[in-house]
Amino acid sequence: MCKKLLYLWVCCLLTLGVFSCGSSRKIVSQTSLEEKDPLTPQERRKYDYYFLEAVRMKQKGCYDDAYQLYQHCLDIYPASAAVLFELAQFYMFLGQQDKGEEALLKAIRSDENNFWYKQTLASFYMQKMEMQKAIAVYEGMSKRFPARLEPLMSLVELYNRTKSYQQVVNTLNRLEELDGKSEQISMEKLRMYLLLDDKNQAFTEIENLSKEYPYDMRYQNMLGDIYLDNDRVEEAYQTYQHILKEEPDYAPTLISLATYYQKTGQDSLYRVQLDTILLNEEVQTEAKMEIMRQLIMQNEQAHADSTQIVNLFDSILSRPQQNADLAMLGAQYFITKQMEGKAVPVLHQVLSLDPENKPARLQLLSYAIRDNDMDKVIKVTRPALQYNPEALEFYYYLGLAYYQKKETEKALDVFARGIKQVNEKSDKAVVSDFYAILGDLYHTKKRQEEAYAAYDSALVYNADNIGVMNNYAYYLSVERKNLDKAEELSYRTIKAEPNNTTYLDTYAWILFEKERYTEARIYIDQALRNGGEKSWVILEHCGDIYFLSGEKDKAVEYWKKAEKVASGEHKEEETLPSAEEMALLKKKIILKKYIAK
Repeated sequence: MCKKLLYLWVCCLLTLGVFSCGSSRKIVSQTSLEEKDPLTPQERRKYDYYFLEAVRMKQKGCYDDAYQLYQHCLDIYPASAAVLFELAQFYMFLGQQDKGEEALLKAIRSDENNFWYKQTLASFYMQKMEMQKAIAVYEGMSKRFPARLEPLMSLVELYNRTKSYQQVVNTLNRLEELDGKSEQISMEKLRMYLLLDDKNQAFTEIENLSKEYPYDMRYQNMLGDIYLDNDRVEEAYQTYQHILKEEPDYAPTLISLATYYQKTGQDSLYRVQLDTILLNEEVQTEAKMEIMRQLIMQNEQAHADSTQIVNLFDSILSRPQQNADLAMLGAQYFITKQMEGKAVPVLHQVLSLDPENKPARLQLLSYAIRDNDMDKVIKVTRPALQYNPEALEFYYYLGLAYYQKKETEKALDVFARGIKQVNEKSDKAVVSDFYAILGDLYHTKKRQEEAYAAYDSALVYNADNIGVMNNYAYYLSVERKNLDKAEELSYRTIKAEPNNTTYLDTYAWILFEKERYTEARIYIDQALRNGGEKSWVILEHCGDIYFLSGEKDKAVEYWKKAEKVASGEHKEEETLPSAEEMALLKKKIILKKYIAK
């Protein structure tokens, strides 16, 4: 029974908790010290006992018991405001709205000076969308509690909701008398006057505000803007000129004056004013950004030449910048216009202003990768490890660049540092590629166990990484180690890409190492048909397989083809055999015999 009303009471606390807290300050003292206690001493002791017990039960969550105890209190003292307030909450959230309202009204009649009871009643009416009743309560509160701002602020909201704009103005005037003139009140009054179509009062309001704060140019500029918005252009112009006489570089007025020139059709002055703003270091970047976006949009809509925009960006970006935003906007514009020559130095300017700007760095990286310029890749990505340490792509391309430059130790270090940045949010495919390249690097350094561990990790993150499967399988076969696993991995690669020459060669070689020469010939022939004759490795494998299949003449023919391809000057350096590999190939040809490595 103790928790029976728990849900309803929680709702009560959520909706009216603030007022309940307020009332709790009132209920400790049941009568004013200046008034005679209406209860006898015996009734008072009994009442206080039940009341405190009710409070205790409520705090324990025993709401049924608390309700019963409050009823006992009411039997002793029917006019108890504190008890009536507590019971009102029970009634309301038991769905007995009428009884709740009645109890709340009784509580207020018993304690007319309790602010929180009346606040609760007004909120209750607002929830029921009975706005006029809520207004009546707040108006009464504003008279009984003339020093408090809350009733007047609530009345402003209610009169706004009921579109009683003149009443909003009246209430704002009362707030102003109580709390003094402020921008917020004046602007709200201005808005009301405009809704009432009383422009004279609107102008008077903002004029008074600017007079009250004559050294705050914001209000004077606001006055000029209101003049301009209401076609009092001459007064607007005079206001702007007055401000600029006092503060020649005041950015908001410079922008407002540009709007004035545009609105009055003075296009040449408008352009001059825009240049003045864009080249003024006192004007905030946000304002310049907005102007440049508008100019770009107008230029595009008119299908005009981009020279004007380009020249503007050149002029702006040649000056000191507050931040990287304008430079980034310029870079994006140049990229859109395919002006890479102008985009690249601006992107570098962005990074000098904001080294953590990842999009700018990625754009520069894309150019370097496209040009296959590993030195540029390194130059762009190396600082990123400091400024964007969580971005795996920078580790990836920096490591690859070192790898291609045969700086293996540096590549290993970069990839090892990149792996430390991996977390649950990292792209699993990217992490898999990290481990794949680590595996290749470890293999290059003849650290085979670490290589295989890296390949296993790569497949944990991406079980379908067929590039990893191929390398893993091939290196196992070369070591003649765990050939069953090698065959399983390699078979998955040719199922995924049945015409891939490299994967067919790997599978054929694994079958060769397992002495399944007939099957090996089937797959090595497929590799040749899919372009394998361009690879000295595949041709040499083909000769080895044919030799142990019993076709020795055919084997020698393939070894000779392998030698010819391996000796070709058109081949890139990394595809050529080592001196030891070339010597072994020549030895096979001379002896006309397969020689195992």
